[in-house]
Amino acid sequence: MSEGRSNASSSSAPTVLRMILGRRLQERRQEAGVSLDEAARALRVAPLTIRRLEKAEVALKPLYVEKLLETYGADRQETEEFVAFAERANEPGWWHTYRDVLPNWFSAYVSLETGAKTLRTYEPHYATGLLQTPEYARSVLSGGFPNDRDEDLERRVNLRLRRQALLERAEAPTLWVVMEEAVLHRVVGGPQVMRGQIERLLEVSELDHISVDVVPFTAGAHVGACAPFTYFRFEEPELPDVVYSEILSGAMYLDQRSDVVAHLEAHNRMSLLTSDAQSRALLNRMRKEYA
Repeated sequence: MSEGRSNASSSSAPTVLRMILGRRLQERRQEAGVSLDEAARALRVAPLTIRRLEKAEVALKPLYVEKLLETYGADRQETEEFVAFAERANEPGWWHTYRDVLPNWFSAYVSLETGAKTLRTYEPHYATGLLQTPEYARSVLSGGFPNDRDEDLERRVNLRLRRQALLERAEAPTLWVVMEEAVLHRVVGGPQVMRGQIERLLEVSELDHISVDVVPFTAGAHVGACAPFTYFRFEEPELPDVVYSEILSGAMYLDQRSDVVAHLEAHNRMSLLTSDAQSRALLNRMRKEYA
């Protein structure tokens, strides 16, 4: 994962498995005392290619993996395990079938989302995608893609709803949403759609693995009053925490420790501006206003 790089034009969105393998290859090279230049000579490529392989910025060819492991002094069993892992890592995710309506820079997001054990998100404008009702999602997406054909819009909606299945898995990740009260006042799709969306937020907030905090207008100015972002933490020790921040034409994926900590602290501070009881009271009040 490239630190602080826009992926709007990236040609190959990394899967979580590929990120894990890249980290393991880097660790194996360093353990063997092999430099980037030496690894590059073994493959007859530029050192930058090795760096991109280790950063999961390009697909990991099994033949490359096999040659690198040979260079690092790995035995046959270890090499075969790495090669098998590389083959799995190169398999397209389920979202690949939606590539016609899925920007490549967001493919990386779906991969991270699918593999994370913890997600924290800040939403100043809309209910987060993982908790949107079909009607709300359709209205949000039609506004964001006004030139879509009907069939393309429906595919975008289906993709968003399919992503939500991860919250119903046996080992579902924890999701902690902090949203602005403005989200509840932005009338998306009309009063009936808004009422259904708020009821959805109230429903899921009762689940043990989902928290929904609503920062009220009365909180005033605060540290997080900025662009939406999502923080990912993973089970695998090889993977760093990652923060995703979206812009109009792409996204930033940040894994430098200082960037991640800044966003994590902002999320913590914003959550202290409200409470579960206050958030539920605000949601219930707004639900009544849309009756």
